[in-house]
Amino acid sequence: MSALLEVEDVTMRFGGLCAISHCRMTIPAGITHGIIGPNGAGKTTLFNLITGIYRPTEGRIRFQGRDISGQRPSRIALGGIGRTFQNIRLFKNLTALENVRIAYDTQLHYGPMESLLRIGRHRRSEDESIARSMALLEHFGLAGLASLHASELSYGAQRRLEIARALALKPSLLLLDEPAAGMNTAETAILTEFLRDIRSHFQVTMILIEHHMHLVMNLCDQITVLDFGRVIAEGSPAEIRANPRVIEAYLGESAE
Repeated sequence: MSALLEVEDVTMRFGGLCAISHCRMTIPAGITHGIIGPNGAGKTTLFNLITGIYRPTEGRIRFQGRDISGQRPSRIALGGIGRTFQNIRLFKNLTALENVRIAYDTQLHYGPMESLLRIGRHRRSEDESIARSMALLEHFGLAGLASLHASELSYGAQRRLEIARALALKPSLLLLDEPAAGMNTAETAILTEFLRDIRSHFQVTMILIEHHMHLVMNLCDQITVLDFGRVIAEGSPAEIRANPRVIEAYLGESAE
């Protein structure tokens, strides 16, 4: 499998604090890759580096062979990397449909006069945006909630809507930051199957940060373990579960 994402000896310092230290990671296309580690291990910082929120102090990040280190987040998103956040970030005063359309509309092309008069490509693009957004909401079980404001949706529906919006950008790579946060065991099991469906249906490579070990071990093909900003282990779920350094640093009894 060819490398979709390459993190090449990346370091991120905030003053005297080294949040990520000489991190190396290669993500092949077509897999689900987990990133685990204790709180403060640098997991979200790594996502912020990949998506352009931070510029690496040292090292490079390559996506589809291109150096994206320090590019603007909007450029990285339009270039094929979608993302969700640990704390859900939706436009709470917009409807579910409008939240998805915002992502679709960034990909539309029409002139200012067409936009002003609502003719030609603008009108066709508007119809296409609504149709595609509704189809995506339907796939996520949200079509019946399309007219509700995001703030009116349940926690689980908001999670699904955020993922739907990220997929509206048609990414090759989807980053999920603790998608099971706040969910119980039954909800996490449902989410696991939901994410399997996303990978299969949308043909997207996924990287997820997660503390629910059952989800990670049952969903991910490969896992990277961070501790104090350093990679301490990489491998299959079985290899990670049996790794003494991982057990000492993080997993303990929760791997069972």
